[in-house]
Amino acid sequence: MSHDAKVRGLVGQRLKPLPLGTIKPSGWMRDQLRAQADGLTGHLDEFWSDVAESAWIGGNAEGWERGPYWLDGLIPLAFLLDDNRLKVKAKRWIDAILFSQRENGWIGPEVDEEYGYDYDPWPLFVVFKALIQYHEATSDERIPEAIEKCLLFVNQILDTRRLRSWARYRWADLIVAVNWLYERTEKEWLLSLGRKLHDQGFDWRGQFERFSHRYKSRREECDLSTHVVNNAMAIKTPAVWYRQSHDPRDFESVRSIISVLDTFHGQANGSFSGDEHLAGKSPAQGTELCAVVEYMYSLEEAIAVTGDPILGDRLEQLAFNALPATISPDMWSHQYDQQVNQVVCKVNRDRVWTSNGPESNIFGLAPNYGCCTANMHQGWPKLVSHLWMRNEAGGLSAIAYAPSTVETEVNGSPVRIALETSYPFGEVLKFTVVVTEKSRFPIDLRIPEWADWAEVAVDGTKMWAPSGKFFRVEREWHGTTVLTLFIPAAIRLQRRFNGSVSVFSGALLYGLQISEKWNEYRGEAPHNDWELSAASDWNYALEIDARKPQGSFDLIEENRSGSPFVSGNSPVKYTVRGRKLPSWAIEHGSASAPPASPLKSEQPLENLVLVPYGCTNLRIAEFPVLERT
Repeated sequence: MSHDAKVRGLVGQRLKPLPLGTIKPSGWMRDQLRAQADGLTGHLDEFWSDVAESAWIGGNAEGWERGPYWLDGLIPLAFLLDDNRLKVKAKRWIDAILFSQRENGWIGPEVDEEYGYDYDPWPLFVVFKALIQYHEATSDERIPEAIEKCLLFVNQILDTRRLRSWARYRWADLIVAVNWLYERTEKEWLLSLGRKLHDQGFDWRGQFERFSHRYKSRREECDLSTHVVNNAMAIKTPAVWYRQSHDPRDFESVRSIISVLDTFHGQANGSFSGDEHLAGKSPAQGTELCAVVEYMYSLEEAIAVTGDPILGDRLEQLAFNALPATISPDMWSHQYDQQVNQVVCKVNRDRVWTSNGPESNIFGLAPNYGCCTANMHQGWPKLVSHLWMRNEAGGLSAIAYAPSTVETEVNGSPVRIALETSYPFGEVLKFTVVVTEKSRFPIDLRIPEWADWAEVAVDGTKMWAPSGKFFRVEREWHGTTVLTLFIPAAIRLQRRFNGSVSVFSGALLYGLQISEKWNEYRGEAPHNDWELSAASDWNYALEIDARKPQGSFDLIEENRSGSPFVSGNSPVKYTVRGRKLPSWAIEHGSASAPPASPLKSEQPLENLVLVPYGCTNLRIAEFPVLERT
């Protein structure tokens, strides 16, 4: 069945994600996944009781969301790396989950008394995502049958036990599984279940059409509709529901939801504030790590439905900035909250957070709360598995860029496309297309909206490619063809809080390089908890020409090996001049809001170094600007 056809009652996706394992990482991306496998993702089940002794596998520990969260990231990581050790772990969990299915269809624990309630369906939403990925990678035919049997029971109990609590706000995650099963079976009761979920679920489209949460949430205002992770999950809701509703307002709502969040709570790293609830635009406010990875997943689901290339831009912005910046380079620790202006990470009860606790921005095993410890793992692997999708013309579309290889069939013949690149740290992307039989099909390349222009070259023929769109290269492919994409990454500035500026080049946000002092706080190696403090000054204003910013920055490129997202190992950086602002100080345990720009300083001019945001643990990325004389 063609993915662009309308399956009875279900609108087809404009872009069809490829089965897990079709795309494999290479270059720096493989290094990232390898570090993840060697860090918390690959070992969490060996020592953290909520996974190691999870009730999902017959233990006595948490039997709600944490085990399924971890599994949802472990499975794609295992198959992307073709790592037998991780595959064995994944199979153990899959077998235990399927074995747990009761006669009535329910899968897993019937209740977790600490977090859930009898037959709380929310954890199933995550379990189904993990099961579907495992089925894609292994063709395990137990899985569709198990999901169908469980959904039949969920459909039944929703007649007397309406969605509530977390499930009411996260209902779109179950729609993903419902749509997947409907495409396989075309059973009409699944569409009825989808309608039931929509009618009992929270009206996210309505919330953003009449958005009232326009400022930092007061504690008495906080509820599950202001929760940062729920909002990140909500971004995909109108898109996945559009497949059943056929309502063009749903189709168009993803961009408008992102715009609303950007307007009132947007952060320079591509995310929005929420510590733990929506918190305004100050760069001192935090963003929960769970929200970053769920925002990425929402974009991956939404772009499949809408085919909107701009969503790929945001996906890269999150993946190359917000994601690596909130996880330690060895991936053995992470933050609960990251800040765009982050100059100290210490336990402090006097914090700017809306509702989070004093440990929220230290690096550790489970600072503040354990949900991110379980959920952080899906970020990198799911990015890789969504780098390419099948387009409506039967060819392939590049959704985001990272070194990788996709192997699939087009027109019934094998096709292999290998991407060699240092992007987003470099501007050249080299695609080697190999076909065993002559075949005509299109390859669509996403040209970022931030690019002033781009150039595509095939067999010596150069073509200009407009930004903000997919550029289609359609031809008869034969043998081996090299396709080159050049995307110039000029400096650009974005006005931010109090007239400050953020500095971008290509998909990368840049922050002030700050010397870091790591102090062990507690725990045991290698998953210790750490406090960080600045060992160099951070309170600077930039001297720049906002009208011609390129002239204010000098690029430094260096040959580096290993992961680029390590402090001091970035292959690119910029120098810029600035002056210290002695009055800009720490307030409530964080850098205070940037002083209103433009401003003056009597301090001497200094040369400052800016590095990619994702390479930092401490940084300033929203800078005050000096008044030009």
